Amino acid sequence: MEALVSALPYAEIVLSFLLIVGVVLQQRGATLGGAFGGDNFASTFYKRRGAEKFLFNATIAIAILLVLSAIANFLLQGS
Repeated sequence: MEALVSALPYAEIVLSFLLIVGVVLQQRGATLGGAFGGDNFASTFYKRRGAEKFLFNATIAIAILLVLSAIANFLLQGS
């Protein structure tokens, strides 16, 4: 149990880095005008395919794992 408690912070660091990389890789074509609603053509919806779909799903899975590891770290530190 103590080995898990000591390893969880390192796992959170790795997961957070992977989450940052996953989010940054998805930011294609994002402009400053699009952030404030000025770029209406960039907001069209389309179906993700191939590697883009895999990256999207992997980013969601990494985010869920990061939240679960943070909760587990919080609960195990209290005991």
